[in-house]
Amino acid sequence: MEEELFEGTEESTNETQSKEENEKLKLSLRDIPGVGEKTAEKLEELGYTDLMSIAVMPAAQLSEDTGLGSATAQKIISSARKMLKMNFVTGEDLLNKRKKVGYITTGSKELDNLLGGKGIETQAITEFFGQFGSGKSQTAFQLAVNVQLPKEKGGLDGDCVFIDTEKTFRPERIMQLAQAVGMDPKKALSRIKVARAFSSDHQILLAEKIPELIEKENLNVKLIVVDSLMGLFRSEYIGRGTLATRQQKINKHLHFLQRLADRYNLAVYICNQVMSKPDMFFGDPTQAIGGHIVGHASTYRVYLRKSKGEKRIARLIDSPCLPEGEAVFRVTAEGVRD
Repeated sequence: MEEELFEGTEESTNETQSKEENEKLKLSLRDIPGVGEKTAEKLEELGYTDLMSIAVMPAAQLSEDTGLGSATAQKIISSARKMLKMNFVTGEDLLNKRKKVGYITTGSKELDNLLGGKGIETQAITEFFGQFGSGKSQTAFQLAVNVQLPKEKGGLDGDCVFIDTEKTFRPERIMQLAQAVGMDPKKALSRIKVARAFSSDHQILLAEKIPELIEKENLNVKLIVVDSLMGLFRSEYIGRGTLATRQQKINKHLHFLQRLADRYNLAVYICNQVMSKPDMFFGDPTQAIGGHIVGHASTYRVYLRKSKGEKRIARLIDSPCLPEGEAVFRVTAEGVRD
């Protein structure tokens, strides 16, 4: 009897939540107080197509994009947040929201278990860092294929956007990995949108173009890969005098990626380079570059290192809810495996 009452309560809660979500979806930019037809058209041209895209944007960014005054931009953002009821919620509400989180398997159960059991998750930034040949890019390729799998097989039946900063993307490798999991290789390639970034500003611009792919081209993007995050920044900003500017740009770039993850319920996977600390006499001197900015922005941080032959060792360095640990996996011709 108690179970039936509990189930009934849960169903009514879910129904109420779905009704509220449907009501929010019916709202448009023109419903925001102070937004007229011309302003709404301008916002839509710039990629602000719904209330959420306005609500998650910093006032300074909206003002810069649209030419509106900072006070007007702040007022529009505040109104959008109020209409979407973006206020304090209970822990139970957040738990229900977490039920929408999706997962993409890495191809290795050991590596999936290290990340909580199902792989990398949506609404989060997962950073893999390590020396060259440690398996960062191979994991990126595997995820770009696995995201296309149905949910029952560890995917999200979604598309992938791949921002290539180091000219590492190889379509031949994608076809090989797709064939290994029983997919049509050419179809798998068609569901991956690849863009080569030639500068750090170009890299940021490509990320900002992703909402257009989702809104205008109707792509079901469920994974964004950046390989690698710091490569171009590292080559362009040299010396201590440029460090502050570099870090501010990286911070803005990462927060934009996080907003995309939250807004579209997609996963962000970033590869990061490393450096060696010469002043460290004990332990592993390898350290991820990007400093505290990258460390704080990444939801999950995994350090990869080579072992014998095909073996790789992954160590979970940081997570909001998981303990530190290690997993051993292989990078084979068929992809990432146990």
